[in-house]
Parts: sequence; C-alpha cells; structure tokens
Amino acid sequence: MNKELDYYMRLSYRMEVTEDKDEGGFAFSCPELKGCITCADTLEEGYRMLEDAKREWFASCIDEGLPIPEPVFNSGYSGQFNIRMPKSLHKSLAKHAKDEGVSMNQYCLYLLSQVNSMHSIDSRKRDIVKK
Repeated sequence: MNKELDYYMRLSYRMEVTEDKDEGGFAFSCPELKGCITCADTLEEGYRMLEDAKREWFASCIDEGLPIPEPVFNSGYSGQFNIRMPKSLHKSLAKHAKDEGVSMNQYCLYLLSQVNSMHSIDSRKRDIVKK
C-alpha cells in the first residue's frame, strides 16, 4: 500500500536524545527509522530539526519506493503518566527547562531518556559479562 508523506508524519515514532558532552549540543534520532538523525545546539531546536529530518527521510523512501516501518506500539502503554514531586524539585525542573528554552514536559522527557539510556547500556554490559 502506497501511503502519503502526511500519513507517516502523523505517526508517533520513538525518539532518542543524546547529549554530546565533548562537543556540546544534542543528537536526536528515531531508532525505528535507521539513519534518521540530526544534531542541534538546544533541545528545542533539535525537536524541530528532527521533524524536518523525518519528513526528508520519509520523502526519500517514498521517492525510492523503499518500505517505511510503522512505529512499534507497546499495547497497554499510553505514553503518559502523572507524577507527584516535591515543590522544590518542580521549581528546579521548571527553571532548567526555561533556561533551555523548552517546555518542562520536553525537559523531563530528555532527562528520563538520558537515565533510561544509561540504564540500558549498563544492562547490556551485565549481559555480556554473564556470557
């Protein structure tokens, strides 16, 4: 089935954000879309640039007649959850988000992605040692 660019742009693909501590800035990618990656100096700029990168990635695949994977959905997970936190932490997170020029939601997603990524790397290292 030949689907249009707008169809793919409306889908929710997983996004990974990696901070470049040596050079500065951030790398943004969609793991399900191999090679769809971009870099930016700020989180806000990166989110916008990743949307542009996805659009070009999809357009290229459509032009070349290449298959485009659809997002892998984890049934039972909505992508949302509520959390209560101390007011001091809320204030600190809001300040850091403002300093970065992004919403607190985007900033918290970035922080959670970073910690989750480190945890995944540690888990893979433990699996290698066990073998």
